[in-house]
Amino acid sequence: MKRGFFTIMSAQFFSSLADNALFVAAVQLLKTGGAPVWQQAALVPMFALFYVLLAPYVGAFADALPKGRVMLISNTIKIVGCLLMLFGTHPLMSYAIVGLGAAAYSPAKYGILTELLPASQLVKANGWIEGLTIASIILGVLVGGQLVGTMVSSRMLSLDFPFIDTSVDTPAEAAISALIFVYVLAAWFNTRIPDTGVEMRPMPRNKLELLPDFWRCNTRLWQDKLGQISLATTTLFWGVSGNLRYIVLAWAAAALGYSVTQASSLVGVVAVGTAVGAVVASVRMKLDQATSVMPLGIGMGLLVILLNFIDNVWVAAPFLVLLGGLGGFLVVPMNALLQHRGHNLMGAGRSIAVQNFNEQACILSLGGIYSLSTGLGLSAFGAITGFGLLVAGFMWLIKIWHARNLAHHRDEVEHLLEIARNDNHHG
Repeated sequence: MKRGFFTIMSAQFFSSLADNALFVAAVQLLKTGGAPVWQQAALVPMFALFYVLLAPYVGAFADALPKGRVMLISNTIKIVGCLLMLFGTHPLMSYAIVGLGAAAYSPAKYGILTELLPASQLVKANGWIEGLTIASIILGVLVGGQLVGTMVSSRMLSLDFPFIDTSVDTPAEAAISALIFVYVLAAWFNTRIPDTGVEMRPMPRNKLELLPDFWRCNTRLWQDKLGQISLATTTLFWGVSGNLRYIVLAWAAAALGYSVTQASSLVGVVAVGTAVGAVVASVRMKLDQATSVMPLGIGMGLLVILLNFIDNVWVAAPFLVLLGGLGGFLVVPMNALLQHRGHNLMGAGRSIAVQNFNEQACILSLGGIYSLSTGLGLSAFGAITGFGLLVAGFMWLIKIWHARNLAHHRDEVEHLLEIARNDNHHG
């Protein structure tokens, strides 16, 4: 891997770790504040809100500046969101601000890979970044769970600074205070990311021009015979996975009687499996083989439904590892293929913004439906059944879609696969 790659990985790791720990702290903050259950579920779509609203702008912003600087600005926005949450702004609003930082961060963190590396290393690079992202989810959720737990929070709250009144009085507030320092560490790594030397693409003076430009990029990716398949798959996967993080917390409370601290460890177990699947995929899969993993998505959806019949943690843990493993093996090659097609069609930042728009719109839609259903009395078991059927059914339709492309557009698909096999065509 080229110089700077591991600096990017370090920055991504700590920023993502703080995002996931903050999610647990926000859930606890809402619980202790007596907020209704639907508000806890609404944290997921609120985080996705600015990914959707600002999609036409964040990709162009990532292409207009060195991506290390974009990542630094984005982490600063996340710190502002933490401070707002800490000093009385409603957690849903504050978490949306953190999501704003994440929305600007994502096109830069993925886009810099296509600027730095050739096509032959994209699957491996995605294995690294997904593996570390999953590791950060594991540690982030576990750290968040421990920070709001009695043992750690009581020690943090007992700290007394002379002449300073911090107004930090609850375990959740203590956790948020600690996570600000993790974001600062990520920001320091951002300052160490080298310039890739890729020519910047300035944003137009009239920012409204970006709207039709973004829509053209979105249309081009959906019309590409490989881009549309990888985009449909990753949109579905992240749409469901983004909400499954909270659903597992709700399921652990209903099926196992777990607290937030205990349930957070099971979310980490899913992430362990995803990390293993991501690493295996990065070693075994090539870019032109990405579409062969679609049957795993159907199997993953059916496995989700079986979670309803588990009420023992010793059965649940290995089952969740398997579930995560299938997801990791599915998403890494599909992500790499999508980045490759997007980079060739429109540039790194814009293509990642299109990807984020579709994936986060799915998270927002499914999260909104789940929050509404929770308010109307839907149980965690009902949500798991619905999400499992959704994954299996739509993955089956995407598989049929790809088979149709092979039947009616074989020459075009073969040409695109040949580009994926050749580094000289990349970029």
